[in-house]
Amino acid sequence: MEIKDNELLRQFEIQTTTGLVAIEYAIQERKLFLTKFCSNENQDEELHSEFIFNVLKIAEERKLKVVPTHVKFISFFRKNRKFQQMLPPGIKI
Repeated sequence: MEIKDNELLRQFEIQTTTGLVAIEYAIQERKLFLTKFCSNENQDEELHSEFIFNVLKIAEERKLKVVPTHVKFISFFRKNRKFQQMLPPGIKI
């Protein structure tokens, strides 16, 4: 999966056969705020999970804490407890 970090639009992007999938973000004080998930309705949920997983790997490589502010990211963190250590202190999901 080829993830493009579009710093101008502040979003991670992948191009699929059904269209563009994007995660909008903001970086403040070594924290990555995941603010919006943009995709078509007819795209696969498994593709979404894999995309979020790979974005979290990028955040881990950059040593960023992650603050999920969108429902889709919060539910991903609930399903995947191994990413709980990436949350900043004081945030419980």
